[in-house]
Amino acid sequence: MRAAVLGLAMAIAMVGQAASAADNTLTAAEKAAGWRLLFDGRSLEGWRGFKTPEPDAGWTVTDGMLGPDPKTSRDIMTKETFGDFELAFDWKVGPKGNSGVMFRVTEAGTQTYQSGPEYQIVDNARGEPVVEQAGALYGLYAPTTDATRPVGEFNHSRLVLRGGKGEHWLNGVKVAEYDLDSDAFRAKVAATKFRAWPQFAAAKSGHIAIQNHGDPVFFRNIKIRPLD
Repeated sequence: MRAAVLGLAMAIAMVGQAASAADNTLTAAEKAAGWRLLFDGRSLEGWRGFKTPEPDAGWTVTDGMLGPDPKTSRDIMTKETFGDFELAFDWKVGPKGNSGVMFRVTEAGTQTYQSGPEYQIVDNARGEPVVEQAGALYGLYAPTTDATRPVGEFNHSRLVLRGGKGEHWLNGVKVAEYDLDSDAFRAKVAATKFRAWPQFAAAKSGHIAIQNHGDPVFFRNIKIRPLD
């Protein structure tokens, strides 16, 4: 009898784990907490191009993963704009691969990164400077540790933004934090290429954008919880 009860409990647990592990879906708890899917695992619904109403044709969905044609695609971004939010997503790159997720992106300038700060995505074996390693606020705040999984495996990232205060999480580890409204942030910007673009990190809301850096990269489980 005890063995049967234990077996039933294990079966229930396995069913629960399977339900929570389904890619590109929301659990009942996530829905109750205000989470929304930005990627449904089947289509590009809800996405557009930078300064174009439709996403570049090079972006496709394969086996529940979103990714660009590295040779032809331009950046993709959400049709909606967001101010304060918690964003979660899974990503993987090929060897020496590079990409990024920008936030509060506007259509000022000629590139998404000229207005939107970037959560850096990269294979750290590429050998980039520490402020350009995975989990960094690209070019400005280095990750406190290398929390990446082996290249080719999916990593789980979270970006939390309230007011000007941001946190970057990578595989359950908080790897960066900053305040976009602080003197320290402005000083860092003034010492980098971003000083050339007055629109950089200036908007209080904007699009979420995914970068095509010319390398294979795949995304899934892209979801957001507005905190406004």
